[in-house]
Amino acid sequence: MGVVNVTPDSFSDGGSWFDADKAVRHGLDLVAEGADIVDVGGESTRPGAQRVSLDEELRRVIPVIEALRDENVPVSVDTMRAEVAEAAVAAGARLVNDVSGGLADPEMPRVVASAGVPYVVVHWRGHSHDMQTRAVYADVVREVREELLRRVDAVLEEGVDPSLIVLDPGLGFAKSPKAGHNWALLAHLEELTGTGYPVLVGASRKSFLTTLLADPDGTRRPFAECDDGTVATSALAAYGGAWCVRVHRVRPNVDAVRVAAAMRATRPLEPEHDVPDAEPAAADGRAESGSDDR
Repeated sequence: MGVVNVTPDSFSDGGSWFDADKAVRHGLDLVAEGADIVDVGGESTRPGAQRVSLDEELRRVIPVIEALRDENVPVSVDTMRAEVAEAAVAAGARLVNDVSGGLADPEMPRVVASAGVPYVVVHWRGHSHDMQTRAVYADVVREVREELLRRVDAVLEEGVDPSLIVLDPGLGFAKSPKAGHNWALLAHLEELTGTGYPVLVGASRKSFLTTLLADPDGTRRPFAECDDGTVATSALAAYGGAWCVRVHRVRPNVDAVRVAAAMRATRPLEPEHDVPDAEPAAADGRAESGSDDR
């Protein structure tokens, strides 16, 4: 999954794709590099980010989604708003990637259920302005798993097809780099893959990498210089059974996933998860916030 942030203030790319035409060209470049899905978002979720208006989010993402649809690109929409998700699906999006797991907008599960598209349920404890104050866990792996499964129960009650649900541990969202929350979740990814749901992992350029890769004097690595670290996490996630990785730079992460797949093939493991069964299919056989943005 390649990331296209149609925002002026995303932590990872500084508004490089805020212009719609540039965003579309970037999405096409990501597909050429091997992305199966292009994830289009119009609202930054970097730490401290303020929410944009509904109209502004729609203005940012809908033209990009429509243009990519016209190029037959499988598109997901990264949004917490049901109205944006509904408009995006009507414009051609094939998957809804909701960082709040339906908590930010209670109408979201009903919209997704009606649309009949795959739904990424992300672990989330609050909006960007205060999410890191909520990064308190006795056992982060167990609590994230339990909280995600409670969200799954909630969206199932609203009519979402269980075969279309994807789980995301929400790396960077209400997870402390200093406490090692993100590493624990990556190291124990089987706790999520073992639920039977496909798992999406979004580690690309996130702050736990900038912290790990800091200079000896403590200066954190710039976000855009964490792509090598991202490749390593993609390999780890893919080897651990992730269905998809969400990244900013696609080509090296495609290589990492292919290597991990070759390694997995050398030993008996649980069956691989299929792409959630939606029409039209989201892939064509080709193999991307402090905390973190989408």
